[in-house]
Amino acid sequence: MGKSRTKRFKRPQFSPTGECQVEAAAAENGTGGEEDDGPAAELLEKLQHPSAEVRECACAGLARLVQQRPVLPDLARRDAVRRLGPLLLDPSLAVRETAAGALRNLSACGGFEVCDDMVAKDIMTPLVALLKECGAGLDSSGMSPQGKKDQNRSCIENIANEAVNVLWNICECSSRAVSIFNKEGCLEMVLKYLSRFSTNVDLAISVAQCLQTVTEENPELLASFSPAALGVLESAMLSPVSSMEHLLLKTLVAGTIWNLKDVIPCKSQAEIINAILKIFSEVLEVDSGQTVIQMKEAETQRLKTLTETEEIIENGNDDGLIEDDEMEEIPHKRKVRRKTFVSDLLPPTDKELRETVALLAAQQTALEVIVNMCCSEDPSDDEWEELSSSDESDTFMENSLSECDGQLLSPLCLSHEIHTALTSYLIPKKVVDDGRKQFTCDPRLTAIDSFVFTDIPSQNQKLRVMHTVQCRALVCLQTLVSLLDMDHLGGAPALQTLAQHLSQLLFSQPDFAKHADFLEAISSALRALLQTMASKNISQQCLTPDQLMTLCKAGVHSSNVGVRVNVVSILGITGSVLAKEDGTLETLKDIGCFLLEVATKDPSLIVAGEALDALFDVFADGKEAERASVQIKLLSTLKEFQPVFKMKIRKEGRGKYSTDQLCVLDNVKMNLRRFVAYQETVEKRLTS
Repeated sequence: MGKSRTKRFKRPQFSPTGECQVEAAAAENGTGGEEDDGPAAELLEKLQHPSAEVRECACAGLARLVQQRPVLPDLARRDAVRRLGPLLLDPSLAVRETAAGALRNLSACGGFEVCDDMVAKDIMTPLVALLKECGAGLDSSGMSPQGKKDQNRSCIENIANEAVNVLWNICECSSRAVSIFNKEGCLEMVLKYLSRFSTNVDLAISVAQCLQTVTEENPELLASFSPAALGVLESAMLSPVSSMEHLLLKTLVAGTIWNLKDVIPCKSQAEIINAILKIFSEVLEVDSGQTVIQMKEAETQRLKTLTETEEIIENGNDDGLIEDDEMEEIPHKRKVRRKTFVSDLLPPTDKELRETVALLAAQQTALEVIVNMCCSEDPSDDEWEELSSSDESDTFMENSLSECDGQLLSPLCLSHEIHTALTSYLIPKKVVDDGRKQFTCDPRLTAIDSFVFTDIPSQNQKLRVMHTVQCRALVCLQTLVSLLDMDHLGGAPALQTLAQHLSQLLFSQPDFAKHADFLEAISSALRALLQTMASKNISQQCLTPDQLMTLCKAGVHSSNVGVRVNVVSILGITGSVLAKEDGTLETLKDIGCFLLEVATKDPSLIVAGEALDALFDVFADGKEAERASVQIKLLSTLKEFQPVFKMKIRKEGRGKYSTDQLCVLDNVKMNLRRFVAYQETVEKRLTS
């Protein structure tokens, strides 16, 4: 598994409030404008209206409209960015906030192309100016004589929060934006906001998310981190945890500090790594499955209570309760509110939801950074050339056919400091335990497996945060299993139990083949686990032959190359174990036929190479494997395919695949030649 870039946690989109809701809803439904040009033209025209209230409502309408991808080209054609940009510095604070909210949604929903276009249209100039003004405004805002929080300061903080989210989105998608961030001194500005973490954790979280993005692979920015700047990060990372949101903040800051490792003195490296992994250990220790259950139960109870209340009101006439339209006739009777929908009674945000989302975001971040901590940078081309030419032995059986282990990305490594911290804080155990209990053991979790957080709209689809964390945990599990000794993972019984749970999790999903991210994550974890178990001669009984073939047949039709690579590798690992057992001839024949078909027909050379490697593993040794190879005509098929494979590497390889992938393919090509020679001796012996 190569380096896994940290991905952002999708935030709730900006949602207009107050009187603007009607117009925003109209925009969302595409019915806001009566002109032929549609709602976009009318809303953009209103951005120039002399009334601040109209400008605010127009921005709010656009905040909803941009969440519909079909309207994005129209907005770009009408120069929406250049029209919204000046409103970031509008005299009205309310207009500034809604304009920033519209740009936040545009940058979040539009992706790389839209963000690049926003930079090209100079959105960074008013955005940086707004951030500076907000910083100055917060410095000048204080407490009212009565000691109450200054309302003006609260509004400025809200604007700053929206602006930082715009900055984060753009910098995540555009290297030009990151360059401007460096040159304009945005670091000092956002650190000022981060220092307010004790009074405004939402703003601090937005800043921490932005910093985690801009500090990744950005040596120019790293060099500008002063001791004072590092002190702000340290204060936030070491702050007490009073809520899950504060835990999320600490986790994000810890991820940022990991990005800064190159500017931290060597003598402090071990201390910093320990501090980071201590936080991650605390994050992973929280049972998010139970948290989700509690949140769902609280929501269910709240809905039940509200429904019962409505039924009482609806039937209230029997108890002397009446509706508003009857009040004029009987003024002395008690007035009750009008009937309403249950959804109208739900608060826009509630504590359980916010806490759950924050926890899941923190766990996702922790898992991603742990993977990055365990992965080295890509080796140089020279190193790969040495690898590809180092094994020139002619002795087939002494050659490790799985030397590259099918790894098509950068190899894993683990420093002594990271290894010590990982094991001392029991990170592997917690990730393994998460793999067992969080997703498979509790029937209540199984019952809400498809549960969607209904109050978090994001790019016109609901946010499946639990599913995302599950995939991250599986990727992290795969990394740790590949790196650590068996004892650190709980020994043979723990690995067997985990393998059983992973297979149960996989086959508990009736349509698992449709979810490529889930299938890639779980197949990667299962592959690493089975490989470790095979190398330690641990019995593998987590998958029956039928389940194994079901997984492979589903996975090999996936459009995701990683999934196809994983399933053929799993087949090779399991087949190599079966080859040493008696009574497995028919299963080995099925495995061999399947792998031959993949090797000769898959359009990806990477998958074909992995299938060949799997064939080498399965049929390298064992009486049953030798008999099966002859019966499926393995030798003749491979001899016919050998020149085709060489030609494909020569024609497609250099332009289509990376240097490290070509290294693996070159090794497979060399091993194929040796394997064919080996199979010739086997066939002669068995047929003589």
